[in-house]
Amino acid sequence: MNQLCKMGLPAIALFMAAACNEYEPLAFHAVKPESVVLQEDIDSYDALKSYIDRSVHNQFKLGGATSLSSYVQKGVMYRLMNRNFDEITLGYAMKHGAVVQADGSLILSDVAGFLAMANAAALSVYGHTLCWHVNQNAAYLNKLIEPTVIPGTAESGGGGDAGYAYTFTNQSAVNFWEAQVAYDLPNLENNQEYVLKFAVKATEAGTIRAEVQSTSDYSSNSFGTFAVSPAWHEYEFTTTTTKGDRNRLVISFGDYVGTVYIDNVSLTVKNSASNLIANGDFESGTDQGWAGWGNGSTRGVSAYGEGFGGVGDQIIEKTPEEKKEILTTALETWIAGMMEVAKDHVHAWDVVNEPMSDWPAPYQLKTGLGKTDMASDEFYWQDYLGADYAVVAFKLAEQYGKPGDLLFINDYGLESSLDKCKGLIEYAKYIESQGARVDGIGTQMHISTSNDKERIAEMFELLAATGKLIKISELDIGVGVPTAQATEQDYQAQAEMYRYVVEKYFELIPPAQRYGITVWSPLDSPQGSSWRAGEPIGLWTEGYVRKPAYAAFAEALTGQ
Repeated sequence: MNQLCKMGLPAIALFMAAACNEYEPLAFHAVKPESVVLQEDIDSYDALKSYIDRSVHNQFKLGGATSLSSYVQKGVMYRLMNRNFDEITLGYAMKHGAVVQADGSLILSDVAGFLAMANAAALSVYGHTLCWHVNQNAAYLNKLIEPTVIPGTAESGGGGDAGYAYTFTNQSAVNFWEAQVAYDLPNLENNQEYVLKFAVKATEAGTIRAEVQSTSDYSSNSFGTFAVSPAWHEYEFTTTTTKGDRNRLVISFGDYVGTVYIDNVSLTVKNSASNLIANGDFESGTDQGWAGWGNGSTRGVSAYGEGFGGVGDQIIEKTPEEKKEILTTALETWIAGMMEVAKDHVHAWDVVNEPMSDWPAPYQLKTGLGKTDMASDEFYWQDYLGADYAVVAFKLAEQYGKPGDLLFINDYGLESSLDKCKGLIEYAKYIESQGARVDGIGTQMHISTSNDKERIAEMFELLAATGKLIKISELDIGVGVPTAQATEQDYQAQAEMYRYVVEKYFELIPPAQRYGITVWSPLDSPQGSSWRAGEPIGLWTEGYVRKPAYAAFAEALTGQ
């Protein structure tokens, strides 16, 4: 029986083998969806910066922008930045509003830590931004130039102690010299410095002026113009006489409409206490020694002291000159402090950001004057420092930075408004005409697939003609709909627009002028973001998946 069993096992094996030969296993083949194949193709691309031919573009920097917190956490964004880009720009952390505190001090420890981390990763940093009108500590800056308030008393009157002030009124505007008040003086010494002090208020805001004059020929030495308003101001001016027959103090107000009150007037030789205005404090309500005249009956002058009741706090507005000086110092403190921490790591700076007006005058600077919806972080340096605010900023950046630092001026919308582009170019020329150095121009290019490609090319041609370094400083491209509604066709159109912008940059900007391109939003923007919320603007999705735009961007970098 055991022998039979032994003989049966080979027979079973032979039967099984025959069965296998008779029934071949079914072949199994799954076809990958086209979308998977396309994604695998995109994922097969190398890191973006590897596509730059460094033998041709040895100074070109491919940049990405992110937040300080996203980078220093050393998560996926940290690795994405280090792997794909040469340079990093922080969206907010290096701006005035992030660094300057309520008391004017600068907290830069976070910036210093970030700079050290980027340096360790061999990632250069583009400084953004030294002088802008947004993301400022506007509360601190406005406090610096607010009026001085001197507490008053119920018995205090006017600018003096007894409730009287000299008044003069003009009812319609003419030339400034056509309505004046004057005080006769003994002949002043020639080539002597005189000091004029007074307190003044008025029914309306405006400007009037003072001078010492010669009655023989009406020549004069001016103390300059000064602002008046419904609040009391105290002023002190100096002038040096150029003739020995100056014998009249004249206040001219023909181009001002309203009533002016003036008190506590003194005119002295510098460093002397002897007042040449005998009744400058109108304690008794008299006006002895003063005379006034106007050109026409509607511009008469009331030559009488006016008594009026007590007042509250005395509010002394700072003059435009004082505000300019205070804010220039504040700008210097800010730039010097940032440079002290950053100059060993940052060698290219967005010095002045978005200076040009959008409409209706793109050749003019932006202004906050008359703006009724001012944000809490808005502060327009140019409204106090004038057109030279950028001159000051560029000179300070050069002074406190390192030799060889590259200094840029930057604006948006240049591809949509060629007039704005031309205005920015002219402003850069003006800055240099005033002795500052502008190395490059940045064009932000927050655009969409619907942008006019011909205008983009024209913008590059205009910028190239300056001979300066040209940087695409903040590139991102929308598709006209939110991420949730974007189609495959939208993403292909986005990829082609990214390709076009990069290719045109390399085609129209000469090699020596190509500073680089910065992708402002590498990822699609999430809902609730402060920047293009819910738009699919990046080269990666919110989940760090490469998009068709990534492949197009890489191919454009290498020219394939």
